[in-house]
Amino acid sequence: MVWSWLSDFFTYETTKSVVVKSWSVGIINRIVQVLIIAYFVGWVFIHEKAYQVSDTGIESSVMTKVKGFGYHQKRLMDVADYVFPQQGAAVFCIMTKLIITENQFQGKCAEHGERYNCSTDADCEQHVDSILTNGKITGACLHGEGRSKGQCEVEGWCPVENDSIDIDPMIDVENFTIFIKNSIRFPLFNIIRGNFPSNMTSEGIKRCTYNTETNPFCPIFRVGDILKYTGQNVAGLAKKGGEVGINIEWKCNLDLDIEYCVPKYAFTRLDAPFAKNAVSKGFNFRFAKYFKMQNGTEYRTLHKAFAIRFDVMVTGKAGKFNTIPTLINLVAAFTSIGLGTVLCDLILLNFLKGAEQYKAKKFEEVSEAQIEASLAPSPSSPMSIKEGMKSSCDSGAHSLAAADQPV
Repeated sequence: MVWSWLSDFFTYETTKSVVVKSWSVGIINRIVQVLIIAYFVGWVFIHEKAYQVSDTGIESSVMTKVKGFGYHQKRLMDVADYVFPQQGAAVFCIMTKLIITENQFQGKCAEHGERYNCSTDADCEQHVDSILTNGKITGACLHGEGRSKGQCEVEGWCPVENDSIDIDPMIDVENFTIFIKNSIRFPLFNIIRGNFPSNMTSEGIKRCTYNTETNPFCPIFRVGDILKYTGQNVAGLAKKGGEVGINIEWKCNLDLDIEYCVPKYAFTRLDAPFAKNAVSKGFNFRFAKYFKMQNGTEYRTLHKAFAIRFDVMVTGKAGKFNTIPTLINLVAAFTSIGLGTVLCDLILLNFLKGAEQYKAKKFEEVSEAQIEASLAPSPSSPMSIKEGMKSSCDSGAHSLAAADQPV
């Protein structure tokens, strides 16, 4: 019994193949196989580099520095005047227009704007809980001497800000330059890189300006060029402000020399969906500078700044050859080639003339009566099994003994 079990176990069974000589089915089969092979070779292995193990958990540090001088309201502005914040972070603003309200103090005064015109106190009570004012509405209507119309009274910093005045923006911003220093690390491979070549000298970096074709690795960017790459111009952004994204992409194939691991820059206007919107158009913010007089009264100078905000974003992916993903994708490729057989079987079994004959050749039905007849000892039975021929216990396929093989 043990020997019989061992002989049955150590056997090999193969599937039954049916060769169909059909031009149409054969052409479809080869076309599907070629398309599958082309997909895996061209897209999966060459384009997507599926034979590599990848690291997308990039660690990044960004330092920025802006340089340039410009005139605003007949006043020469330098970096300390128009860059916010001054720490050189990855997100910074370059001011293009500034509305200044000087010598504000805590008190009560008239609100600004036609919306807050009033005749009686009842006209102002409807604005008491408003958060769109320059202070807290008291509910009183302040009338000027000899005037029937007045303005609602607010409690806060007086006099209130008037941000509707027309001021020419600082167009000189297009000649400002931005220096970007970016260092990255791929922790999986412990690869550290910087965004400008290690052989670049201090003199060379002072004279270069980034250009997508002639100088793609220079870390100094002219603001006017950045806006041009985004399809914008200073005149269109300086008045209301805007948001611009600078993307540094690191896409490194570590199977090649490490010097080929270099950054690529891309520029886009981030607030483009709101450019034609009447609500929340552009970019602006407020800040104040405080001082106190000798008598103890506190004053402040309020600034409303319209600016171009720059966001420096770093993305990256590094890949290197590894056996495991290579084997996985090779197995997937060989398995997918079998889809051609599945498609051709569907056509043969359901759509072509002679489908019934193909089914009869491909599928063989065995009933219990046939099995019992084949096991009968009668030598005259056509279903009997020859001596030396035995039945496999796994699938019903017949195995031939050595005596049945041709000499």
